[in-house]
Amino acid sequence: MAPVAIRAYTATTALGAGLAAQRQALRDRRSGLRRNDFGSDPLECWIGRVDGLETAPVPAALSAYDCRNNRLAWLALQQDGLPALLAEAIARHGAERIAVVIGTSTSSIGATEEAYTRLEVDAEGVSRFPADLQRARIHSPHSLGEFVQQATGLRGPCVTVATACSSSAKVFAQAARWISAGIVDAALVGGVDTLCGSVLFGFNALQLVAPDPCQPFDARRSGLSLGEAGGFALLERPGAGQGATLQLCGYGESSDAHHMSAPHPQGLGARLAMADALHRAGIDAADVGYLNLHGTSTPANDSIEARAVDALFPDTLHASSTKGWTGHTLGAAGIVESAIALLALSDGLLPGTLNSEVHDDACGAQIRFDNAHTPIRYAMNNSFGFGGNNCSLVFGRAD
Repeated sequence: MAPVAIRAYTATTALGAGLAAQRQALRDRRSGLRRNDFGSDPLECWIGRVDGLETAPVPAALSAYDCRNNRLAWLALQQDGLPALLAEAIARHGAERIAVVIGTSTSSIGATEEAYTRLEVDAEGVSRFPADLQRARIHSPHSLGEFVQQATGLRGPCVTVATACSSSAKVFAQAARWISAGIVDAALVGGVDTLCGSVLFGFNALQLVAPDPCQPFDARRSGLSLGEAGGFALLERPGAGQGATLQLCGYGESSDAHHMSAPHPQGLGARLAMADALHRAGIDAADVGYLNLHGTSTPANDSIEARAVDALFPDTLHASSTKGWTGHTLGAAGIVESAIALLALSDGLLPGTLNSEVHDDACGAQIRFDNAHTPIRYAMNNSFGFGGNNCSLVFGRAD
């Protein structure tokens, strides 16, 4: 595929708002995880929570969309000069030629949960949502995509992708196809997911939540730590505007459909997605300097992903999971961890795997616990979702 220019990118996580906060925490090896303080009856676990959302409503003109998820989307949209860069892209192409492709796992379901816990009975004995939550736009999987389009003024095709934890990685592939086909000249891609009861108690019911901070690829790992995050990237067709220093070079997608929640035991889908991304980028596995792994810290996921990586990549690869910093941000994991891969390309800082110390013999030499500093030409990101929805992305520095 022809590389797609990356004009801007940003991420907001439990580490803070914007790239500077992510960069500093990665350098300092400072986690954003904390003891769970979310909800009226918190589970005994650790979470990655973004501070300040409770007191930061969306602008009044967008109040019909106000909810925790869209508040985080608004906060993330304001970072790293993104509004100004969007305005420049609109001036180049027109708002109708810029798509919005946004990923999420649960969208604004937290608001719907609250509405059901506060049901009111009207004069006719019918249960209804309370007046302040009778806003149809937020009780929809497309709440996020519609909000972002309204908040940015973009008027191209708009879609919300919901493929569980691969959602905001797959948005890059969708946007690249639209740009290649000439449907649009640019696309705002990204993803947002926020903490809610369905997520915390749902994953706990699957016995996947660890009582302590997650330890990806550590022999002692017992489960994941959930988090919330939002992030965006502005993609543009090659040759538009001044040269971009970073590019989307390839993507790979697969759907192994092995099980509702468990990955294929031999990592078939993961291998197919990674190999497809490398093929589209036109590079060998040995060319990749850094791979941000899905690495959820569950016993099955980590060993299977490590096995798939070991089958494709040489021992010299620096591969790690950064979920010890941010928690598993579900539908936002793809954009957040793509931003980290792009930081590795820009800065030469290759993150290790926070909280992990004891090497698991089931994981190959590619899995690194310590940070490294070295310039690289290509970086990858893996995002794997329930149901076998897999996506791998290859990013590169332009010549």
